[in-house]
Amino acid sequence: MIRRLSSTDPAFLSTLDKLLAFDNSTDAAIEQTVAEVLANVRSHGDSAVLDYTHRFDRLDVKTLAELELPLAELAAAYANLPNAQREALQQAAERIRIYHERQKLVSWEYTEADGTRLGQQVTPLDRVGLYVPGGKAAYPSSVLMNALPAKVAGVRELIMVVPTPDGLKNQLVLAAAHLAGVDRVFTIGGAQAVAALAYGTQTIPQVDKIVGPGNAYVASAKRRVFGTVGIDMVAGPSEVLVISDGSGDPDWTAIDLFAQAEHDELAQAILLCPAAAYLDRVAASIEKLLPTMPRREVIAASLGGRGALIQVADLAEACTIANRIAPEHLELSVENPRALLDQIRHAGAIFMGHYASESLGDYCAGPNHVLPTARSARFSSPLGVYDFQKRSSIIEVSAAGAQTLGPIAATLAHGEGLTAHARAAELRIGPPPFAPLAGGS
Repeated sequence: MIRRLSSTDPAFLSTLDKLLAFDNSTDAAIEQTVAEVLANVRSHGDSAVLDYTHRFDRLDVKTLAELELPLAELAAAYANLPNAQREALQQAAERIRIYHERQKLVSWEYTEADGTRLGQQVTPLDRVGLYVPGGKAAYPSSVLMNALPAKVAGVRELIMVVPTPDGLKNQLVLAAAHLAGVDRVFTIGGAQAVAALAYGTQTIPQVDKIVGPGNAYVASAKRRVFGTVGIDMVAGPSEVLVISDGSGDPDWTAIDLFAQAEHDELAQAILLCPAAAYLDRVAASIEKLLPTMPRREVIAASLGGRGALIQVADLAEACTIANRIAPEHLELSVENPRALLDQIRHAGAIFMGHYASESLGDYCAGPNHVLPTARSARFSSPLGVYDFQKRSSIIEVSAAGAQTLGPIAATLAHGEGLTAHARAAELRIGPPPFAPLAGGS
């Protein structure tokens, strides 16, 4: 079912690259539909959003305001959860909050000898939109992972949109929104919800950034509105890469591969190991455990389509291949993971040792589970507090500083043919042509 590869095969790298390849372009019909939805919402606001909500979610309401949930309903959802769920949600939220508190950027300044002061001012975004899938796909963990970093950053207003087809509301999602401090919730979804957040409507204010997962229509809409607002990322299928030295339980490894494969048929799960005998044992565990999985058809399709068990020469080569793959999740399932850590340059999240299953990171370890996919870990990072903060440069030049900086700037500006730039610097060279106002008048 799952392919076996060897790094000694002359065609190995080309085979690996084909396995990793993922076309993230969307269907032309989806693109056309999304473009029409965005244009319609941008032009007609509330009425367009209502029309799409009637059509796709079958909700019979007259105004968009009727689709805003009162905060009391979120609080009630949290209060009415079974005790075990409420406590688990609370513990996960606390761990996520504590971890992200350490990520906050702070403003700083320094003063040069002539009195010039330079620095950086860090400020939170004013308003953020959070998209949350609805219906059958309900992910309270995604609410926590997206909302809590925004709140830690100091975002003033967090607006959540979540579709509720036929009025079906997921109480765990609403409870997570309450716990994370979401400010407003609208029961809308799809490209129309992205458009409402990006452009604003009569009822929904425009946000500065949109975060959160969604289907192909949502992903396409986020790509199209980028520039009008910021977005977190356009994520591809979920991925896990396990590096093993053969010391772990093969059942654990098989289940960790399943944990990614069960997301969808395009998810990717790969194992790298120098020991052929261990790869055999994992293959046997896959065959043994797969029939026990409720989502076995999805897992089988994922492993058969994009999965692999790969024999490598040694752990050093495994790390080299891992950097080529740049996986979303990387498990160092070895006796001494610290010995490999310095060799890893590209990975969204690194799970160290046999007990650090990727699923713990998905829910409650603390680090964010919104991670770069499709090899984008080569140049991007997990979602964090810094994604909800902006940095402004501070430049306060003293009279003495102008004498130093002015000639430098003027020389470079003249070299670029920008005379006004040069004159603006030159006019400030020499004694100031003005006197301070006396008496504050």
